Amino acid sequence: MSVFSHPEFDGHEHVAFHHDQASGLRAIIAVHSTRLGPGLGGCRMWPYASDAEALTDVLRLSRGMTYKAALAGLPQGGGKSVILGDPRHDKSPALMRAMGRFVESLNGRYIVAEDSGTSVPDIRLMAEQTRHVGGLADAASIAAGRSGDPSPATALGVFIGLQAAVRAALGRDDLRGLKVAIQGVGNVGYRLARHLHEAGAKLWVTDLHQPAVDRAVAEFGATAVAMEAIHALDVDVFAPCALGAVLNETRIPQIKAKVIAGAANNQLAKPRDGQRVLDHGLLYAPDYVINAGGIIDIHYEGPGYNEAVVHAHLQRIGTTLTEIFTRSFATERPTGEIADAMAEAIFRA
Repeated sequence: MSVFSHPEFDGHEHVAFHHDQASGLRAIIAVHSTRLGPGLGGCRMWPYASDAEALTDVLRLSRGMTYKAALAGLPQGGGKSVILGDPRHDKSPALMRAMGRFVESLNGRYIVAEDSGTSVPDIRLMAEQTRHVGGLADAASIAAGRSGDPSPATALGVFIGLQAAVRAALGRDDLRGLKVAIQGVGNVGYRLARHLHEAGAKLWVTDLHQPAVDRAVAEFGATAVAMEAIHALDVDVFAPCALGAVLNETRIPQIKAKVIAGAANNQLAKPRDGQRVLDHGLLYAPDYVINAGGIIDIHYEGPGYNEAVVHAHLQRIGTTLTEIFTRSFATERPTGEIADAMAEAIFRA
């Protein structure tokens, strides 16, 4: 399998493949950049259709983490890891400990945290084998009711960013009656739905896991929708909060919402889809900007964790997005292109 000629290879500093026969672990770690600090990023476990699909995902995700950290104003680089397997059937303590040993073998170039398909308990198992972990609360934080799970901060950051996008595209601050379609109501999507429900928004939801949909319907009065229909609903906001590549040349013309603002990584299937979004009259909140709440929270985790400081930093997500939107309106350039340029000015300086 070629890495250097891969279309998603972007000068990554380190790409490592690992197989542990005893536990069955098959995993890839990609470190995109350490120019601002160690490459921090979550560990995703997913039943990829092929090794090539897993490589594509980890290369794209790790690159996004570099850009995310830069625009979030954090002293760290970008990395990511993926485990090939179904988290509902293939996960085991032995597999997670083997993943910890894999992380340790990179000697601190990569710091692992939880992501789709993994959880804080999984990271604790990895931490038995490596010091290079993020998103684990210390004893004082646990006593105060914190687990280290970055999902609440990610969801709050997306909510703040969604407010900024609605203000820019629709000219409104009040979200009461706003119609939002959420694709994916897992850890982050569910919490985003709660924020929106409390703000008075009307929700339509979908997820591959039916109990997650049922919970959103029961708790928030949401309307359940088929996965293949969620993006084309006649709503104000489309919020992709599942896996990436949902914005492509087929789906973009079908989107009726004026705003795209969600937690999913790598929402654009291809870079040129950013121009397609703009040409279709949609305002897109670049994913790695709006979903940076989790790494912001992880940065402050540990002794002296101050919730007010974290929330103040999360508010900067809205400020950054407003600047991106303003530049996009003024130059008629895609928001993702502008965000990339802003991030590169930071980490390539």
